Amino acid sequence: MDQAIAFVYVLGSQKAYDLAPSERVDPGWHSFMLHTQEYAAWCQEQFGYFVHHAPNSRVRTHGLMVSVADRIKTAGFDVDPRLWGVAAECNQPACCGDGDGC
Repeated sequence: MDQAIAFVYVLGSQKAYDLAPSERVDPGWHSFMLHTQEYAAWCQEQFGYFVHHAPNSRVRTHGLMVSVADRIKTAGFDVDPRLWGVAAECNQPACCGDGDGC
């Protein structure tokens, strides 16, 4: 869940609609959004607008996941590389299950 919140924070604060969550992080975002009042209030408080679930999820390459993880880290959040498919011990594509190139 913390990775999903960090992802949405970067997405919303940077209006970075070129980003995509990993397949393992996306369910956390869905869970947060299901608490619609809390999610809407959090978005309003953080960004001044509602962050819709419209990520660039058709393209989940290893390079994109590395970029997303780096941007989350740069924003001051801890990154769990296993959830982004960027762990050193990861053997693509089996490690993240996000398809070709991840």
